[in-house]
Amino acid sequence: MKYLCHQRPDRSFFFRGHQFPVCARCTGLIIGTIGYCIYSFLVPVYYSYNLLIFAILIQLPYIIDGTTQYMGLRESNNYLRLITGIIGAIGLVITARIFKIIIMQLI
Repeated sequence: MKYLCHQRPDRSFFFRGHQFPVCARCTGLIIGTIGYCIYSFLVPVYYSYNLLIFAILIQLPYIIDGTTQYMGLRESNNYLRLITGIIGAIGLVITARIFKIIIMQLI
């Protein structure tokens, strides 16, 4: 995981004195991805261009939070990183699934 996540202690959660193997934002990405995959397995999801626009829009908080923090414009906190990671992951998975459908229709 070292090459996928910076694993900084100040940006990670701890449980019983042990640091999570990934940072708060990556924890959110994992939770959001797994959560949406389970949801879409249990509930039929109808993928459309409107859903694609929605998926792109819900990725904006994740992008804005990470970018403004990286640029030094402000400092985020772990709970905000977690929430934006979860929301961003849901948008990313929806986007990926819609692109897969589009590509499969072209073949």
